[in-house]
Amino acid sequence: MKEHFYLTFSLNNYLCGISTVYVEEIAALPELTLIPEAPREIVGVFNLRGDIVPVMDLNILFGYQSPDYHLTNSIVVLRSEGLRLGIIVNQVHKVKDISLEEITTELDCKQELLIVEQIKKIITGVARIGRDIFILSNPENWLSYAEKQQVLSLKNFLLEQKTFLSHNIYESQPNDSELLLFQEHDSHYNRELRNAHTVGLRGNPCNTLPLVFCPNATLEERTIFRQRAVNLSLPLESQDFNKFTTLAVIALNGYLFGINLEMVREFTVIRQVTPIPCCSAHIIGNMNLRGEVLTLVDIRGLLNLPPKGILDGSKAMVVEVEGIVAGVIVEEVCDVMFSLNLQNITAVPTAIHSISDEYFQGAASYHEKIISILDIPKIWRCLIEG
Repeated sequence: MKEHFYLTFSLNNYLCGISTVYVEEIAALPELTLIPEAPREIVGVFNLRGDIVPVMDLNILFGYQSPDYHLTNSIVVLRSEGLRLGIIVNQVHKVKDISLEEITTELDCKQELLIVEQIKKIITGVARIGRDIFILSNPENWLSYAEKQQVLSLKNFLLEQKTFLSHNIYESQPNDSELLLFQEHDSHYNRELRNAHTVGLRGNPCNTLPLVFCPNATLEERTIFRQRAVNLSLPLESQDFNKFTTLAVIALNGYLFGINLEMVREFTVIRQVTPIPCCSAHIIGNMNLRGEVLTLVDIRGLLNLPPKGILDGSKAMVVEVEGIVAGVIVEEVCDVMFSLNLQNITAVPTAIHSISDEYFQGAASYHEKIISILDIPKIWRCLIEG
């Protein structure tokens, strides 16, 4: 039974997969520069260490309306037929081994058949794994030959514009007055863009107005998107990765917490939970995660935070430590790829000592706020012993 490896990810309400042969790297979604002359599916470009990478929104390709982008979105950089291409996804999951025998386009459910009918031109198949259905696609089928030539032409044009490359390399994070200017600048160009669309204008690359990425984002979110673009534009040799760690940032009871991303398998929506009798208060119950029984825990009690149970919008952060997997209830996922310089980790401020800092590894600044970095192995040991 021959197996193929697929990187799996969430896109709207669907689970998708793409062969790892095409995958180069994964990053948190950065600020994009919008290019109206590109094919409709190409929603912008960004500077990846001196290379211009066009970015595609698969929602448009699949015939759906493009949703607002969020800080928790990721970008998967692919290489196909000599073209580097990024795709925006809601959440990246793990790499799965999918055998050819598990891939089919013949499904029993009418709703599933409708999905296949909508995107049958670009999918390579559909795989059912447990209760989940994965839509498998091939980037070589996403753009026509003419569209690929158009994208390559735009990319070459932008690479020739040194102003574009320098525009995406900011030496420092903008201050408050600069952010106000950004906001006024963006509002002006949003008005101009609406006017241009009203009269059906499509200028050439030399005369296009600078368009605004994610216009509904807050000023703070815009700053984070922009700083991510800065980080991605820097050459690898200028970055000492041994000095950095990557955190997932979550919110509980209004406080922000950071968790080493190496321990986080994924985030998932909390579905039907089955209570477990005669268990500790921090164990909420079990839920089915793609055929795997996942125990949900609430760590707020350990942190001296009042428990709130499962609220609307709560998610489970699936964490694995020393082979033990459990889901931690979180109220909000603020960031899934926050790069933190280890030198910037400080002692926990006195102001948040009301929380039990016994389970903290330190604190750090997070976009004018403070995150407390959780000692997950220590929390896990306490949960097991409790």
